[in-house]
Amino acid sequence: MTVSDVQGRDTGAAPLAGMAAAHRGDSAVGDVAARHLRLLGCADLAEHGGSSVPAAPAARLLLHDPGGRGVLAECVADWAGPIDVCVVDEATAQAACGIMHVHGRAQGAPAPLGVDYASAVTGVLAVQGLLAAALGRLRGTGPRGVATSVAQGALLSVGQYIAAATAPDDDPREAVSPGGPPFTSADGVRFEIETLYPEGWQRFWTALGADAPALARGWPPFQGRFGTATSPLPPHLHAVAAARLYRDVLAAAEAAGISAVRVRSDAPAPPERLDAHRPWRIAAADGLAALMAGTGPAAAWAGPGAPGAGGAPRPRAASHDRLPLTGLVVVESTRRVQGPLAGHLLRLLGAEVVRVEPPGGDPLRGVPPMSGDCSARFLALNRGKRVVEIDIRTAGGRRDLRELAAGADVFLHNWAPGKAAALRLDSADLHAVRPGLVYAYAGGWGEAPDAEGLLGTDFLVQAHSGLGALVRPEGEPPAPSLMTLTDVLGALTCVEGVLAGLLARLRTGSGQRVDTSLYDAALVLCRTALRGRGAQRRWRRPRRSPLEGPLATADGHLALSARARRDPAELLRALGAPPAAADLPAAVAAHCREHTTADLTAALTAAGLPAAEVGTDLAALAADPRFARALTSDGSVFVRSPWEFFG
Repeated sequence: MTVSDVQGRDTGAAPLAGMAAAHRGDSAVGDVAARHLRLLGCADLAEHGGSSVPAAPAARLLLHDPGGRGVLAECVADWAGPIDVCVVDEATAQAACGIMHVHGRAQGAPAPLGVDYASAVTGVLAVQGLLAAALGRLRGTGPRGVATSVAQGALLSVGQYIAAATAPDDDPREAVSPGGPPFTSADGVRFEIETLYPEGWQRFWTALGADAPALARGWPPFQGRFGTATSPLPPHLHAVAAARLYRDVLAAAEAAGISAVRVRSDAPAPPERLDAHRPWRIAAADGLAALMAGTGPAAAWAGPGAPGAGGAPRPRAASHDRLPLTGLVVVESTRRVQGPLAGHLLRLLGAEVVRVEPPGGDPLRGVPPMSGDCSARFLALNRGKRVVEIDIRTAGGRRDLRELAAGADVFLHNWAPGKAAALRLDSADLHAVRPGLVYAYAGGWGEAPDAEGLLGTDFLVQAHSGLGALVRPEGEPPAPSLMTLTDVLGALTCVEGVLAGLLARLRTGSGQRVDTSLYDAALVLCRTALRGRGAQRRWRRPRRSPLEGPLATADGHLALSARARRDPAELLRALGAPPAAADLPAAVAAHCREHTTADLTAALTAAGLPAAEVGTDLAALAADPRFARALTSDGSVFVRSPWEFFG
């Protein structure tokens, strides 16, 4: 069997076979983390007991060495971590850390995401930290434990928006106004469109009969929506779309060379298929047979510091400043958000990241707002990487890239489908020069049905996967968030796969190929929307209730924790509001509008009903000393590493 036989499909291989994991914590964080560890091949152990750190309410994970002979690594996922604000659950994390603000920009007011986004991000961060710590110990270069938090996961997800909001260059084009897709056709179909170039945009709207001035005004906000989370388009464009049947829209899109996708409102898959879904496809470079030969419980673990007949590994003395991927080299050829963020996270774990850019540099370096001589958003994803300019379209450039890969441990790209093979830079080509390479492709659609030929970008993936429906409450039409949800989580699942691939390389001695996609990340989020138990589980959108979303106060907005929302009568009493005979949620909302956020949170805290102020100014959040331990300033304000290693 050749490497081409196993590329791009799930082999059923288990890169963590022989390891065992235990977890504690009844939350979406623990659910995501435990499921991913199982899907990667870890055996389940009984819920564990003691720990070297205080109890953590979100999740705690232990990874045992092959054979279950001892604890190899530990991860604690807390709610607030180093953040000195009220973060006790998903709602308060979204409120305090800017997610509600960014998601709500297109609507003109803060709004909660209908999926457990901060928790899902943190569940993957927890697995990453655990695998990185294990890898470091097996290599003899890292500490035993790692901590992360839901607040840090939430801040990471809005990192590029914080950087832009705090950039010294106050560019007027960063002004945020409500508006954006999706569009609705004459026959009632809600749809998203995507093109990366103005020529396609112009051809599409011209074919539908739009006025030239309107389509010219619409291109800059449409193009910039990935960075601003809003897209105030001229109303004329929505009117033009509303006058044409969806079949005409599809024909115009095909003729213009752009993508158009219906926004789904139904479930992407039954619950059992979402349970079994793997966000990564991982295969050995030398074929499926070689990979499967080493997947039994007695599989050997190769490499320095690996456990042998004597039992648990004996790592060198570890310190907090010795990160687990120290000494590993990552070569990255990526653009936009998903790929660069994956490389950034690997750098934060200690790897040296060599970023390959075209001659003249990545054009996104010059997109305002600027922090010094570089885009603030670009720096949020790429600072600290070593940059090499190579024209991979030329034979000499491809030779140079292969030489870089020959000295690397990981090669990462998010090129368009088929480009790697066309350039002869696919996994088989690079494994020929570096057999032990972990080759990672962070794609768009993966194995998504009915997606052939579509651009693999965040908002199209949200629309096609059904995620665009889940982020909105019942009663609202489905519409993807203009916050880059799958780009961020897609980067995280890619890194999760890379770390599992590096551990599999230790076990088998073989290089690995890791395939992930935005669509895979979307399904991870869709699964968090399953409600109920057993056969009663259903894919459900959040209820539309005054207590579920941000409550307007006299000077801002307030988000209630799940504990505070549980009993509206108790909530009214805690607030000191007059009792109400009916519609208690409406009475709570009316009371909040007459009082300041600080007074309301003080009353609720005293009653043991946590609530959080909804942050609606990212620059103010960045200047708030309560967030100082999670942020760092260097021109713009950037989010620090979401992990702290210990032990």
